[in-house]
Amino acid sequence: MGKGETRLPEQSGTKAGLFEAMGARRSTRSYAPGPLSLPEVSGLLYSAQGKTSGKGGRTVPSAGATYPLEVLLLAGEVEGLSAGLYRYHPKGHLLKQLLEGDLREAVCEAALGQRSIALAPAVIAITAVYSRTTGRYGQRGVRYVDMEAGNASQNIHLMAEALGLGTVVIGAFLDKELARILSLGAGESPLLLMPVGRKP
Repeated sequence: MGKGETRLPEQSGTKAGLFEAMGARRSTRSYAPGPLSLPEVSGLLYSAQGKTSGKGGRTVPSAGATYPLEVLLLAGEVEGLSAGLYRYHPKGHLLKQLLEGDLREAVCEAALGQRSIALAPAVIAITAVYSRTTGRYGQRGVRYVDMEAGNASQNIHLMAEALGLGTVVIGAFLDKELARILSLGAGESPLLLMPVGRKP
């Protein structure tokens, strides 16, 4: 393992079947006190972009296997992780720390003061490098990337429900400010935020 990398636990059983999770899924904007466990975070991240085959297939479909999405974790209260910003790496199923410190309040402000972000023990950010897909499909690739982000967020929603957690998809934020806070490079755009915590 390299410096700043955290190996994530393997997937284990969940508390709900798929149909039960789909039926119970609701947007949750308030959370009970308490941290998330590392296995819970592992399941959430795996559901968004985890590798499902040796050939590189993932948990969500990707046009032409171009995989434009990136998944970031803002850890505030996660057992086994110091507060900070992490990038999920599907290859190896691990997190690599990008920044130290709790960024939830700053991200909350960039998201127009939506308090669920500051109150959740962790926030998942999905970003995209559109050029990975538009380089092959032209402008039509923008639609394919957005479709993939929707698939990933629904997977996170269902995994959260199966784990007894709550989340909500947030798309209202100041793009440039959020990109600055998340230290996104040129060509990487923030698409959505998902605060996650225990249901009240």
